[in-house]
Amino acid sequence: MHCPQCGQQQASASLRFCARCGFPLEGVLQLLANGGMMPAFSSTGGPKEMSPRRKGVRQGASLMLAGVVVVPILGVLNSFSSGNFLDILVALAAIIFFLGGLIRMLFAALFEEGATYNRAMPPTYVSPPMPAQLNSPIRGSALPPAPANPAAGWRQRPSTAEIFNPPSITENTTRLLDKDDPNSH
Repeated sequence: MHCPQCGQQQASASLRFCARCGFPLEGVLQLLANGGMMPAFSSTGGPKEMSPRRKGVRQGASLMLAGVVVVPILGVLNSFSSGNFLDILVALAAIIFFLGGLIRMLFAALFEEGATYNRAMPPTYVSPPMPAQLNSPIRGSALPPAPANPAAGWRQRPSTAEIFNPPSITENTTRLLDKDDPNSH
Protein backbone atom coordinates (compact mmCIF):
# COMPACT_ATOMS: atom_id res chain seq x y z
CA MET A 1 0.00 0.00 0.00
CA HIS A 2 1.20 3.51 -0.81
CA CYS A 3 0.53 6.67 1.19
CA PRO A 4 -2.06 8.79 -0.67
CA GLN A 5 -0.32 12.03 0.40
CA CYS A 6 3.39 11.45 -0.29
CA GLY A 7 3.43 8.15 -2.23
CA GLN A 8 5.73 6.33 0.23
CA GLN A 9 5.30 2.56 0.05
CA GLN A 10 4.35 1.21 3.48
CA ALA A 11 6.14 -1.78 4.97
CA SER A 12 2.93 -3.29 6.33
CA ALA A 13 -0.74 -2.90 5.51
CA SER A 14 -1.58 -2.58 9.21
CA LEU A 15 0.38 0.64 9.89
CA ARG A 16 -1.66 3.46 11.37
CA PHE A 17 0.49 6.36 10.09
CA CYS A 18 2.77 6.93 7.11
CA ALA A 19 6.44 6.47 7.98
CA ARG A 20 7.51 9.49 5.92
CA CYS A 21 4.85 12.20 6.30
CA GLY A 22 2.76 10.94 9.24
CA PHE A 23 -0.52 10.82 7.28
CA PRO A 24 -3.17 8.79 9.20
CA LEU A 25 -3.78 5.62 7.20
CA GLU A 26 -6.74 4.22 9.20
CA GLY A 27 -9.28 5.86 6.91
CA VAL A 28 -7.50 4.46 3.86
CA LEU A 29 -7.61 0.97 5.39
CA GLN A 30 -11.34 1.38 6.03
CA LEU A 31 -11.91 2.47 2.44
CA LEU A 32 -9.97 -0.51 1.11
CA ALA A 33 -11.81 -2.91 3.40
CA ASN A 34 -15.18 -1.66 2.17
CA GLY A 35 -14.32 -1.72 -1.52
CA GLY A 36 -13.89 2.05 -1.85
CA MET A 37 -17.15 2.89 -0.06
CA MET A 38 -17.22 4.97 3.10
CA PRO A 39 -17.98 2.74 6.09
CA ALA A 40 -21.27 3.34 7.87
CA PHE A 41 -20.70 3.87 11.56
CA SER A 42 -23.63 3.63 13.94
CA SER A 43 -23.99 6.90 15.74
CA THR A 44 -26.79 7.13 18.23
CA GLY A 45 -28.20 10.60 18.62
CA GLY A 46 -29.69 9.80 22.04
CA PRO A 47 -27.94 9.73 25.39
CA LYS A 48 -25.32 7.04 25.86
CA GLU A 49 -25.82 4.35 28.46
CA MET A 50 -23.85 4.90 31.65
CA SER A 51 -21.47 2.18 32.82
CA PRO A 52 -22.22 0.35 36.08
CA ARG A 53 -19.08 1.82 37.64
CA ARG A 54 -20.13 5.37 36.87
CA LYS A 55 -23.68 4.68 38.09
CA GLY A 56 -22.35 3.35 41.40
CA VAL A 57 -20.04 6.31 41.96
CA ARG A 58 -22.90 8.67 41.15
CA GLN A 59 -25.22 6.84 43.58
CA GLY A 60 -22.63 7.08 46.35
CA ALA A 61 -22.08 10.78 45.71
CA SER A 62 -25.82 11.49 45.77
CA LEU A 63 -26.16 9.52 49.02
CA MET A 64 -23.45 11.68 50.61
CA LEU A 65 -25.06 14.85 49.24
CA ALA A 66 -28.40 13.79 50.68
CA GLY A 67 -26.63 13.33 54.02
CA VAL A 68 -25.37 16.91 53.85
CA VAL A 69 -28.99 18.05 53.68
CA VAL A 70 -30.82 15.51 55.90
CA VAL A 71 -28.42 15.28 58.89
CA PRO A 72 -28.43 19.05 59.69
CA ILE A 73 -32.22 19.15 59.37
CA LEU A 74 -32.51 16.24 61.82
CA GLY A 75 -30.03 18.00 64.14
CA VAL A 76 -32.15 21.17 64.15
CA LEU A 77 -35.31 19.12 64.85
CA ASN A 78 -33.46 17.31 67.66
CA SER A 79 -32.60 20.62 69.32
CA PHE A 80 -36.32 21.47 69.57
CA SER A 81 -37.37 18.12 71.05
CA SER A 82 -36.25 16.48 74.24
CA GLY A 83 -36.56 12.78 73.26
CA ASN A 84 -33.75 10.30 72.84
CA PHE A 85 -35.33 8.97 69.65
CA LEU A 86 -34.08 11.87 67.49
CA ASP A 87 -30.57 11.61 69.00
CA ILE A 88 -30.30 8.04 67.74
CA LEU A 89 -31.93 8.99 64.43
CA VAL A 90 -29.40 11.80 63.80
CA ALA A 91 -26.47 9.45 64.52
CA LEU A 92 -27.89 6.67 62.32
CA ALA A 93 -28.61 9.10 59.48
CA ALA A 94 -25.06 10.46 59.60
CA ILE A 95 -23.59 6.94 59.54
CA ILE A 96 -25.88 5.67 56.79
CA PHE A 97 -25.58 8.68 54.51
CA PHE A 98 -21.87 9.47 54.82
CA LEU A 99 -20.36 6.05 55.44
CA GLY A 100 -22.84 4.31 53.13
CA GLY A 101 -22.15 6.79 50.33
CA LEU A 102 -18.41 6.40 50.74
CA ILE A 103 -18.64 2.59 50.75
CA ARG A 104 -20.90 2.62 47.67
CA MET A 105 -18.45 4.85 45.79
CA LEU A 106 -15.47 2.67 46.72
CA PHE A 107 -17.27 -0.54 45.79
CA ALA A 108 -18.28 0.86 42.41
CA ALA A 109 -14.79 2.19 41.70
CA LEU A 110 -13.04 -1.06 42.63
CA PHE A 111 -15.36 -3.91 41.69
CA GLU A 112 -17.92 -2.88 39.10
CA GLU A 113 -17.37 -3.07 35.37
CA GLY A 114 -16.04 0.04 33.66
CA ALA A 115 -17.17 1.85 30.55
CA THR A 116 -18.40 -0.14 27.59
CA TYR A 117 -16.42 0.30 24.40
CA ASN A 118 -17.92 1.17 21.06
CA ARG A 119 -16.88 -1.61 18.71
CA ALA A 120 -17.98 0.11 15.49
CA MET A 121 -14.46 0.22 14.00
CA PRO A 122 -12.42 -2.96 13.74
CA PRO A 123 -9.02 -2.91 15.45
CA THR A 124 -6.37 -1.37 13.23
CA TYR A 125 -3.66 -3.88 13.99
CA VAL A 126 -5.55 -6.59 12.09
CA SER A 127 -4.98 -6.36 8.39
CA PRO A 128 -8.38 -6.05 6.67
CA PRO A 129 -9.08 -8.34 3.73
CA MET A 130 -8.16 -6.70 0.46
CA PRO A 131 -11.08 -6.75 -2.01
CA ALA A 132 -10.64 -7.62 -5.65
CA GLN A 133 -10.20 -4.27 -7.40
CA LEU A 134 -12.29 -3.89 -10.58
CA ASN A 135 -12.27 -7.65 -11.28
CA SER A 136 -8.53 -7.61 -11.95
CA PRO A 137 -6.86 -11.01 -12.32
CA ILE A 138 -4.98 -12.30 -9.32
CA ARG A 139 -1.30 -11.50 -9.63
CA GLY A 140 1.43 -14.03 -9.01
CA SER A 141 4.41 -13.43 -6.83
CA ALA A 142 6.41 -10.27 -7.41
CA LEU A 143 9.69 -12.16 -7.87
CA PRO A 144 10.45 -14.49 -10.78
CA PRO A 145 10.68 -18.20 -10.02
CA ALA A 146 14.02 -19.52 -8.81
CA PRO A 147 16.25 -20.98 -11.55
CA ALA A 148 16.45 -24.76 -11.71
CA ASN A 149 20.24 -24.73 -12.20
CA PRO A 150 22.51 -23.01 -9.69
CA ALA A 151 24.72 -20.18 -10.89
CA ALA A 152 27.85 -21.27 -12.76
CA GLY A 153 31.28 -20.50 -11.38
CA TRP A 154 30.28 -20.91 -7.76
CA ARG A 155 33.03 -22.64 -5.85
CA GLN A 156 32.34 -25.04 -3.05
CA ARG A 157 33.15 -24.11 0.54
CA PRO A 158 36.47 -25.67 1.66
CA SER A 159 36.36 -28.42 4.22
CA THR A 160 37.86 -27.01 7.40
CA ALA A 161 37.78 -30.26 9.34
CA GLU A 162 41.36 -31.15 8.32
CA ILE A 163 43.01 -27.79 9.11
CA PHE A 164 45.53 -28.10 11.96
CA ASN A 165 44.59 -26.13 15.06
CA PRO A 166 47.45 -23.91 16.33
CA PRO A 167 48.75 -24.64 19.83
CA SER A 168 47.29 -22.65 22.65
CA ILE A 169 48.84 -19.42 23.90
CA THR A 170 49.54 -20.85 27.32
CA GLU A 171 51.70 -23.67 25.94
CA ASN A 172 53.97 -21.25 24.05
CA THR A 173 54.30 -18.97 27.09
CA THR A 174 55.14 -21.91 29.32
CA ARG A 175 57.95 -22.99 26.95
CA LEU A 176 59.42 -19.46 26.98
CA LEU A 177 59.45 -19.42 30.78
CA ASP A 178 61.13 -22.80 30.87
CA LYS A 179 63.98 -21.49 28.65
CA ASP A 180 64.66 -18.58 31.04
CA ASP A 181 64.95 -20.81 34.11
CA PRO A 182 68.72 -21.72 34.60
CA ASN A 183 67.94 -24.70 36.90
CA SER A 184 65.81 -26.45 34.31
CA HIS A 185 68.87 -27.55 32.16
